[in-house]
This record gives sequence, C-alpha cells and structure tokens, in this order.
Amino acid sequence: MPQLDVKEGSVEAGLDALDTPIAASEGSLVRRIAARALPPIGAIVLLVLVWQVLWAAAFWPEFKLPAPAAVWAQIWELVTSGKIVELFWVSVHRAVIGFAISLLIAVPLGLAIANIRVVRRGIGPLVSGLQSLPSVAWVPAALLWFGLTDGAIYWVVLLGAVPSIANGLVSGLDQVPPILPRVGKALGAGRWGGIRYILLPAALPGFLGGLKQGWAFSWRSLMAAELIATSPDLGEGLGQYLHNGMSLSDISMVFAGILLIFVVGVGIELLVFRPLENSVLKARGLTSAAR
Repeated sequence: MPQLDVKEGSVEAGLDALDTPIAASEGSLVRRIAARALPPIGAIVLLVLVWQVLWAAAFWPEFKLPAPAAVWAQIWELVTSGKIVELFWVSVHRAVIGFAISLLIAVPLGLAIANIRVVRRGIGPLVSGLQSLPSVAWVPAALLWFGLTDGAIYWVVLLGAVPSIANGLVSGLDQVPPILPRVGKALGAGRWGGIRYILLPAALPGFLGGLKQGWAFSWRSLMAAELIATSPDLGEGLGQYLHNGMSLSDISMVFAGILLIFVVGVGIELLVFRPLENSVLKARGLTSAAR
C-alpha cells in the first residue's frame, strides 16, 4: 500500500506538470536578441549575395536587374534628402486610417454573420466572395465614383480589408466551445455581455489572425490604388514612387520602391502584430507558441 500511495502521488505530480506552462530558457539579453536577430539578418545577407552574383554574371541586362549598390544608392538618396519620411507618412497614415475604418465596419459585420443565421446565409457567401476578389479590380470603379481623391483610395482599402477581418472574426467565433456561452448565460450574462466578456475574448486568437490578414490586404490594396491613382494632389506615397520608377524606366528606383514597401510590411508585423499575438498566447499559457 505505501508503494501504491507513492505511485499515485507521482502520477498526480506528473499530471500537474503537464498543466504547468513551460518557462522559456533563461539567458543573457544579448544572447536572446542574437537568437532572434541573427537568422533574419543571415537570410538577408544570403539573399543580397545571391543577387550580387546574378548581377555580376550578367544573365540579364542592367535595365532588368540592377546592382544591389545601385538600389542602395536610391534608398540612401531618399534618406539623405528626407523624402523617405514623406513617402512613409503618405502611405502608412492612409493604411492605418483605412484599417481603422475597416475594423469599425468588419467587427459588427462579423458578429452579425456569426450570430444571426439569416445573415450568415445571405451575406456570408458575399463577404467570402469579396475576399477572393482582387482589390485592384475596384480601382477603376473607385476612380469613376470618387475621382482622383483620397476617397477612391480609401474605398479600395476598405473593400480589401473588411472581408478579411470579418471572416477572421467569424472563424474565431465558430471555434469557441458552445459550452462557454451557455455558462455565461447561466451566470446572468446578457446578449451583449456574453459577446463582450465571453465570445470576443475566447475568439481573440483566431480574430488576431484575421486582423493580420486584414492589414496585409489593406496594405496591398493601398499599394494597388496608389500605383494607378496618381496625382500631385494626392501626395507621393510608396505606390506613387514605384509608379514613377516604372514611368522613368529606372529599374533601380523600382527595386527601391519594392524594398521600401516590403520593409513597411515586415515592420508592422514585428512591431505591432507579433508582440500582440505573443501577449495573447502567453496570457493563455501557450508560451511554446509565443515567439
């Protein structure tokens, strides 16, 4: 019998250990920073080396594949002249405003689709269809409706971001265990209280995926709109800069624009969405998934 008690205690201790989040390995700050920074830096260095080799081998003429140094010279000129601040400001503030408006529209829409059966059957397929429709297809119509104004650009951004955010919220709500709303109702939570305190927090991990996808769609939609809707009255954003490089047949300018657009996308992911996602995962004890 004593041996049996020892074994039962060992089993209980083992089960408790399974429920305990695994703590991240401790290490110096420099080592942790290096572990996160060195892999992407190494990948970038490798990519630039391959690019340099291909350019030196002259597989393509100079007007098709510029040298890395020529592209860097274009970017450095933007930095030293201060023009890069204008490019970033014009495009990023449009993307942020468009994403915020999309969020205000998509959240009620996603809640309606997820909770009202007739809305899901009637509007749900339309929202999914809009998500699969390339947002650049809306640019000609937006220009005819709004002219060369910010309204045309924001319209394209909304149609690119709203369906993705709404579908992400619907997907997250569909994965909430049915028992949670029932428990909330038994404890006295009303309809809006259940949505605010039970459904939305439970759906948050899936909703974050929809937010990330919605930002990606809004950024892509914005670049498509800026590439086509070009006017001095609209200001020069990254899409306009890329269009100017194409008009001037300056391939190094085109590559510089592409790299700057890529930098903004990666920067928003690393500075905004990844920390938010990590905090949500850690709050749920999913430390192994947080990165």
